[in-house]
Amino acid sequence: MTIDDLRRRIDDLDEELVALLSARAECALAIGRLKHALGLAVYQPDREQQVLAHVRGVNKGPLDGQAMTRLFERIIDEARRLEREALEQATHGPEGDRTRADA
Repeated sequence: MTIDDLRRRIDDLDEELVALLSARAECALAIGRLKHALGLAVYQPDREQQVLAHVRGVNKGPLDGQAMTRLFERIIDEARRLEREALEQATHGPEGDRTRADA
């Protein structure tokens, strides 16, 4: 394979990653809605540790377990941010698009 072939492959993989990360985020938002309905906290450290252990367990490299942990910690952080924003909107409503001139 040429460098251009490999770069095209990376672009294709990046597109798949974006789609998968978006699908994962949708699941996280659905879980956030259920947590809210059940009165559960957004942050659940035990579950986070389960997820991290799972991804390390299924990882076959070449990224090592520490690299996979760092990547998934960031993914989890973003999912938690989405959950918090959705909870904020659900409890306080959208803020709207007011500018300073409108205030």
